[in-house]
Amino acid sequence: MRNTTLCYLENDRGEYLMLHRVKKKNDVNQDKWIGIGGKFEDGESPEECVLREAKEETGLTLTDYRYCGLVTFVSDRWETEYMHLFHATGWTGTLRECDEGVLEWIGKKELAALPQWAGDRIFLRLMDEGGPFFSLKLRYEGERLAYAALNGKPLEVEA
Repeated sequence: MRNTTLCYLENDRGEYLMLHRVKKKNDVNQDKWIGIGGKFEDGESPEECVLREAKEETGLTLTDYRYCGLVTFVSDRWETEYMHLFHATGWTGTLRECDEGVLEWIGKKELAALPQWAGDRIFLRLMDEGGPFFSLKLRYEGERLAYAALNGKPLEVEA
């Protein structure tokens, strides 16, 4: 089991800073559009991890961010992952290239047409709604979302 963070930076034009994962070999997220983030280092809190990962992947220092939820990924291929989800609206610094993929500002409406995990669409909607902290469980069979539950209650998933 591993702990990771994922953060969506949102600018004042309603765009998210997205990472198109196209640079790493054998990447579970190959060709998907995701937020920024990564694995915890020993002893890190979720906040410390997201701040470090944002700086490493983008060159930006987060100054205004919110811890939105915990996403539990279960898969028949990979180990269970607890992903700590953040939304940021403030930062300082200059955006730089990322060695894991291409960073690009994408409008929320345009994002829906890009390759993403089915579960990402669920937590992006929950995050965008700005509601209370949530717990989302996603179970994948291969790349297919087989089950989802929000705060312990099953959700309908597309077949």
